[in-house]
Amino acid sequence: MDQNKTNKNKTEDQSHPFISKLSYFLTKSFHVKNDTSPKKVEKTHHWFSVLCLTGVDYFSTLAYQPGIALLAVAVLAPFATLLLVLLTLFGAVPTYIEVAKRSYTGQGSIAMLENLLAGWSGKFVVLALIAFAVTDFFITMTLSASDAASHIIENPLINVYLGHSSLNIAICLIILLGIVFFIGFKEAINVAIASTIPFLLLTLIVLAKSTFVIYQDPVLIYEWISNPIFKVDWLGLFCISALAFPKLALGLSGFETGVAVMPLIQNGKGVEANQRPPVKRIEGTRKLLVCSAVIMSVYLIASSIVTSILLKQSQVMDGAEASGRALSFLAHKYVGNVFGTVYDISTIIILWFAGASAMAGLLNVIPRYLPRFGMAPRWVEMRRPLVVLITVICLIILIIFKANVNAQAGAYATGVLALILSASVAVALSVRKEAILQKNFKIRLKSYYFWLVSAVFAFTLIDNVNSRPDGLIIAFVFFLAILFASAVSRWRRAFELRVESHKFMNDESIALWSTITDKKVNLVPISSGDKAWFKRKEEKIKKNYKCTEPLAFLAVTLRDDRSEFVAPLFIKVTKMEDNSENYFIEVSGAVAIPNTVAYISEQIDPIAIYLGLARKNAMEQAIFYVLFGEGEIGIITYKVLVQYWESTEEDDIRPVIFLMSE
Repeated sequence: MDQNKTNKNKTEDQSHPFISKLSYFLTKSFHVKNDTSPKKVEKTHHWFSVLCLTGVDYFSTLAYQPGIALLAVAVLAPFATLLLVLLTLFGAVPTYIEVAKRSYTGQGSIAMLENLLAGWSGKFVVLALIAFAVTDFFITMTLSASDAASHIIENPLINVYLGHSSLNIAICLIILLGIVFFIGFKEAINVAIASTIPFLLLTLIVLAKSTFVIYQDPVLIYEWISNPIFKVDWLGLFCISALAFPKLALGLSGFETGVAVMPLIQNGKGVEANQRPPVKRIEGTRKLLVCSAVIMSVYLIASSIVTSILLKQSQVMDGAEASGRALSFLAHKYVGNVFGTVYDISTIIILWFAGASAMAGLLNVIPRYLPRFGMAPRWVEMRRPLVVLITVICLIILIIFKANVNAQAGAYATGVLALILSASVAVALSVRKEAILQKNFKIRLKSYYFWLVSAVFAFTLIDNVNSRPDGLIIAFVFFLAILFASAVSRWRRAFELRVESHKFMNDESIALWSTITDKKVNLVPISSGDKAWFKRKEEKIKKNYKCTEPLAFLAVTLRDDRSEFVAPLFIKVTKMEDNSENYFIEVSGAVAIPNTVAYISEQIDPIAIYLGLARKNAMEQAIFYVLFGEGEIGIITYKVLVQYWESTEEDDIRPVIFLMSE
């Protein structure tokens, strides 16, 4: 069958969903220009190399996570961290392994939920998740810049040159990040490897040296376990740690990115490379997720133990000497200022690149969904204006939080937990659906497990929001802003053609289509397929208008989900059965009748268009049109055509438009 995309209504290619675009964007280039041409096959890598790309987000939290844990639960930090590790290994990892199986092109959990929830309810869920994702990305940028600034101002060899204002330094880092993205740079995966591996090795040295210090002075361990809180029984310790655990949840970041980079993982060679589903790639992603979680778990537990033994809670409070930089403080104290400076530089680099990955995420999540929903203006597809907007918002957030690492931790955890909760719910729904289709009890038990995981993440999110509501407030502000911008954009873009492509249902339709194009017929949109009605409509037109050419009656059938902004059309063309010269065009899969009529008109270029007027309440018709694609067909079709003609430079003879009473 023939499938055509109109040259007059080009839209961005949606074959690459947001997450795959993110992975492409992160590894190939942070180009400024928008390329809507088909993407070339990108070079793939061994899963361990790609692990470093996720590590800039995931492993960089080691720069501030140990201090936040110590601040939250003092000497119980190792126990709360152990709960975090267990939830990581038995909750987040299994969840994202399942996401990888169902999202091997890198779409991620948001796209999974979009496919599971249809209609406007699905759109609102996706918009809410986008708000949390945006919160996660923005706070990742500002928190990373703030922590990098704290490492700079506390370093005795660097602060002499850069001063002691963490806010000013953080602002400069964000502006520098915006400038770099505005200009564009390449080879991100090499930078990720160069950032992640040295940071992990240097952190390992810090942990080893700190452990040796503890080994040499057993009194430190005695003082630690002598804390009165350890007199509580094991159940009590567990409850205290569990209640404090949500404050540590920012250590779960990075899993969504782990799925995002799937298209970059090798899927074997030769025939295997094009295998669907890509078994090798899915297996590589599983190894990536497990390996990164195990590495992070070891580092988290080790760092929480040494910091809770060697540091006091007062040392990591806001403004204290180890605030936001617990491991760096230990590096300077026990290894020396020279090594500490090298460690600070390594930490600053990985934190800065974590902000870069978040910027890349923002530059892809917004164009991935909102324009396709009709809920964003076209300019958001251009990266440079979007970079400027993101940079300005980051500066506002930095000023609000005064570049305080601890103050931003709650908002960061809220965004991370919301995304992981959405992933676990998406997996639970998908597995449940598979269990019903296959009538498999084992799969049903698996769905129960993921519902349990979802419940744990839901509790963690609710508790985090209850104790630190700033993250929910930020996400809610973004949600309201997105809703407002979406409503305005959907209204302003309502008069676009809103058709992705069209496809003919059979060969007869292809043949007849060529006989009715280029000023050969008059187009008559109709709302009924009754033969007697056809005849009455023809008689009415020929009685009141000078019309001698054949008529092409057009009937449009809307798709069930009309919340979509654009959609492909399916066209069937037949000759009328009454031995006349007239034609009958049946179009299905439309999201809006007036826009589809305008699109078909532009394709066949008729002599005239006879549009009927319903003569109903104008406000009611406008609401029905925006929400359900119906409404006052005649006037809205005229508006769509006029707006389209004004936006084109073609000098073709336009069809004559007649507005007639039904």
